[in-house]
Amino acid sequence: MMTLVIAEQRDGALNPVSWEAIAAARQAGAPITVAVAGSGVDAVAAELAQADVAEVLVLDDPALESYTPDGFVQAWRQVVEAEAPRAVFLPHTYQSRDFAPALATAIGRTLITDCVAVRQDEGGLVFVRPMFQGKFLADVAPEGPGPCLASFQVGAYRADAAGRREQPAPLRRAALAIDPEGIRQRPEPPFQESKQTVDLGQAERIVAVGRGIKSQEHLPLAQELARALDAELAASRPICDAGWLPMDRQIGSSGQTVAPALYLALGISGAIQHLVGMKGSRTIVAINKDADAPIFEVADYGIVGDLFEVVPALIAALAADPAPR
Repeated sequence: MMTLVIAEQRDGALNPVSWEAIAAARQAGAPITVAVAGSGVDAVAAELAQADVAEVLVLDDPALESYTPDGFVQAWRQVVEAEAPRAVFLPHTYQSRDFAPALATAIGRTLITDCVAVRQDEGGLVFVRPMFQGKFLADVAPEGPGPCLASFQVGAYRADAAGRREQPAPLRRAALAIDPEGIRQRPEPPFQESKQTVDLGQAERIVAVGRGIKSQEHLPLAQELARALDAELAASRPICDAGWLPMDRQIGSSGQTVAPALYLALGISGAIQHLVGMKGSRTIVAINKDADAPIFEVADYGIVGDLFEVVPALIAALAADPAPR
């Protein structure tokens, strides 16, 4: 049996978190079919065909040109019932949070949301998700008949872990019968984050600060390093709780989940609530005076030292190196 991955697109552009859902599906130990819905989505399907999947399923219908939960539930219900996958994986986005519960209800199956990992067990798939505002991680094993549905946090898996094929995967078109009368909603402009809100999930580089920064007056040092690296500035929860940085800069189980190419942690000890939000980063560099800090367990590179000595040296080195980053 295969795993079905529901990719997400908007106006003909693939949402990059779809690659992360594919990466999660590779842990399920079954062939992967990735599917995308819309109207005129051949270009998106061709992009997905580069992934290490068995095939790409295209749900193309004029009624799906604009997203509506009614239209998508109709389409995905037909596909799930026809394809009978072992499991259905989705990225945990605003759109999937809108239609996935209705889809699970329509087909009478289990939905497990906000997952950060999945593994195979003797009894089947086991999903890992944070509980009680990230205070601990729970193993969740779905009961009842399959397929179960599972959505994965942004940043839980690295997009490059989806793999790539030498030759594009075959494309197949799904047979659909969408009833326009069954679509009750009228599409409106999609939800937009406020201009002040930072989407750290899209950042290529992040400089994050923790308690080791000591006081708000030392934040400019971290900001200067972030500018030198062309990075976004972020923080652990205590910094945002203190009001030193806005809450949209918080990384962790109660903040944003990120997976940048570079994550530079300054004075962050590495509590589990923070690690959940950044452990999928491609390269993690930690600077901390405490050699036993948990952050070093996930770091690719660690510097045991005073950040007030190390960071100025890094800034000076970056200033002396004119090469583009």
